Amino acid sequence: PLPTQGSLLYLDTLRAAFPQALAPRGTALLSWAPGHPYAPAGWPLPSLYCTPSEAGALPSRAAALRVQLLFALRARALRVLEAGLAAELHDALAALHTGWPGLAQDLALGRLSPQPGLPEDVRGRLQALLAPDRVRAAELQAECARGFEGIVQRLWPQLEVLVVGTAHGAEQLYCDALRQADCKGLPFYCPFYQAAGALLGVNLWPEEPVPRFLLCPDWAFCEFLPCPAKEEPRTVLLGELWEGREYELVLTARPGEYRCRAGEVLRVAGFHKQCPVVEHVRRDSQALSVRGESITEERFCRSLCRAVGMWPGACLVDYICVESALLGASSGASAPHYEVFVELRGLRDLSEGQRYKLDQCLQEDFPIYKSFRFKGSIGPLRLHLVGAGAFARLREALGSPLPMPRVLREERLLQLIQSTVVS
Repeated sequence: PLPTQGSLLYLDTLRAAFPQALAPRGTALLSWAPGHPYAPAGWPLPSLYCTPSEAGALPSRAAALRVQLLFALRARALRVLEAGLAAELHDALAALHTGWPGLAQDLALGRLSPQPGLPEDVRGRLQALLAPDRVRAAELQAECARGFEGIVQRLWPQLEVLVVGTAHGAEQLYCDALRQADCKGLPFYCPFYQAAGALLGVNLWPEEPVPRFLLCPDWAFCEFLPCPAKEEPRTVLLGELWEGREYELVLTARPGEYRCRAGEVLRVAGFHKQCPVVEHVRRDSQALSVRGESITEERFCRSLCRAVGMWPGACLVDYICVESALLGASSGASAPHYEVFVELRGLRDLSEGQRYKLDQCLQEDFPIYKSFRFKGSIGPLRLHLVGAGAFARLREALGSPLPMPRVLREERLLQLIQSTVVS
């Protein structure tokens, strides 16, 4: 579990900002940790949760999220909806969009329907915790029939806040989508900053739109490389950080992992009682580079969103990139290039002109990329449209609840996403 001090700080901050948030059985958890129950943010107070811990340890991610969602739907007086990742909340609500008739039937009958990834013995134990609730089932049917904008607040009218373990970096895309649709009108609170499996900081300002984290010196040993890196970089310690500067995180947190570069860049936003307060800037491990050009994750996402905005009716759901070296012989004899897989809403096919818009946006936004394209050192970007639900399948295949990668590095995952291409 998280360090006790971290969870207690979270609970105290949550109660101060949202006075009813610690109501017994007033929190529902949506999180997948195959093989072992996930330690929620408020683990020192297990009476907070209305979702059984066994549900999150199922072998199937889709099954775990559906079972947890069913238990959450039973509790109309919910105060907090908590997810380990923004993507887990996103995918659970996507399951509500497509599967609400079945969920309503299970609520009405007090049953848990069989499904892949839900062992029969576990299903029996979880079903014993349910009771028929036809009134709540009718309410679910009525609200879903009205549409899904603001559905979370309509289903749980007393909900105060959405707590998301990771809401920055790659997960920001899902937060933005949820804020505009299903979770409209509700605040998001990202309480912790974690890297390489270690808890490093806590967010004491839940009502601020951009998460800021107070780095706690006793939870792990952190060093920092000033950015941009010098020829002979020298790390600095917590007491040597400067406000406004960016640093790459170097971490010693677990046995066998000594002074590891975490691939995360932080900006010092200020200080709280002499301890640094940081904002997450980017994951350098997710930069695109086939000729040393290094296009960072967040800047690529901005270019992609700009291109999608030029496609009438299109809305970006998700995306992932591949450097052509991973494709091997299947990439042909062309120059090194990017392949991008996107899931869209509102568009079923892409014309060649639409596909070229993304390459054009990258050339406009990154002069070095434009230079390589002009010289032929980098080939044209190839854009693929995948079917609905492709990225939920990809997250299941990742096998652990980690923030979504934006650059694929494994052939098996590449083959999976290629198998979902529709255009």
